[in-house]
Amino acid sequence: MQVQMFTVVPFSTNCYIVSCMETQEAIIIDPGFDEPSEAEKIFKFMDKNCIKLKFIVNTHGHPDHTCGNGLMKNKFNAAIAIHKNDTLLIGPLSRLNAENFGFSNFSPPADLLLQEGDLITFGKETLRVIETPGHTRGSISLIEEDKIFTGDTLFAGSIGRTDFPESSEREMRLSLEKLKTMQDSLTVYPGHGLITKLGKEKITNPFLTGLL
Repeated sequence: MQVQMFTVVPFSTNCYIVSCMETQEAIIIDPGFDEPSEAEKIFKFMDKNCIKLKFIVNTHGHPDHTCGNGLMKNKFNAAIAIHKNDTLLIGPLSRLNAENFGFSNFSPPADLLLQEGDLITFGKETLRVIETPGHTRGSISLIEEDKIFTGDTLFAGSIGRTDFPESSEREMRLSLEKLKTMQDSLTVYPGHGLITKLGKEKITNPFLTGLL
């Protein structure tokens, strides 16, 4: 499994192209770019590496993670996948929300609704869906043998905000407890900030150590 990260404006969102090295089939996680120039950079990378996009996967429905969905779908005709509890955060009803955050683009409706335990397969690779609500009702993480994509649930040294209308501090605590049970060796690919190791976060992240 190959992971290529692009950090895109305006909110420094980490967008990941995750591909099967044998078949070049891939998914894109959280295409939060709003500028055509950033989309072109990703298109060029995919063309250069002969990548075939199968799915557009959103870890949650906030516009800084979804506003590039339409650009990717129009270019590659790939299905948009999001957790069933975040479906109202994308699609036509989300246009005003996107505009309120200063985005020019907004996501089309979802094609696939995800839930706990679903498998996202591309080429010979598979990521499993883990429900990690708290930042939003439908926040998810995606896991395989040695990698986990945590969206805005877990960052290096911090966690996602829980003061939005669709957030829940209680659900975030439960989601963090779930992540704490997983193996230390997992490489964490967060929605913002630096890539880290879960074992390191268990020791140094105050939201996992219980200091906060």
